[in-house]
Amino acid sequence: MSHLYLPVSAQDHAAGPADAPVTLVEYGDYECPYCGEAYPVLKAVQQAMGERLRFVFRNFPISELHPDAMRAAEFAEAAAQVGLFWQAHDLLYENQNALSEQDLLAYGARLGVGVATLRQAFEGSFDKKIEQDFSGGVRSGVNGTPTLFINGLRYDGRRDAASLIDVLTRVAAS
Repeated sequence: MSHLYLPVSAQDHAAGPADAPVTLVEYGDYECPYCGEAYPVLKAVQQAMGERLRFVFRNFPISELHPDAMRAAEFAEAAAQVGLFWQAHDLLYENQNALSEQDLLAYGARLGVGVATLRQAFEGSFDKKIEQDFSGGVRSGVNGTPTLFINGLRYDGRRDAASLIDVLTRVAAS
């Protein structure tokens, strides 16, 4: 069983209380169809678990397979700079088939992320953060997306909402 190489920190994008009994970390790629399938499942899990869950997202763009994944991650990091990471995260997954630079600029206008911030992102200003997420994933044994970790241990079980909620509820109670 793989362990999370980099512990969750203040640098991570986290939703839910830091002292939640369960932390679920996803290594994801905004263009990955499997991550797209997991997105509504993970939203349902978050809703069901409430304050018992801290959900963390880390970038793992697989650019060789998904040519727009890196730019989408850069967009999300730019949105994070203005406090809009989760809005960007959701918008990207809800529009997975439209991740061109023009699409991302339109999403930025919709969210209120400035063009200058996005241009800087597309020129690499957030690439170090994305690369840190990616290399931490590689060191944790991530070789595809989505990859999940529950309280630091890799989870390779069933990925439907009911199964995940069951596992997370048992972990929260232990």
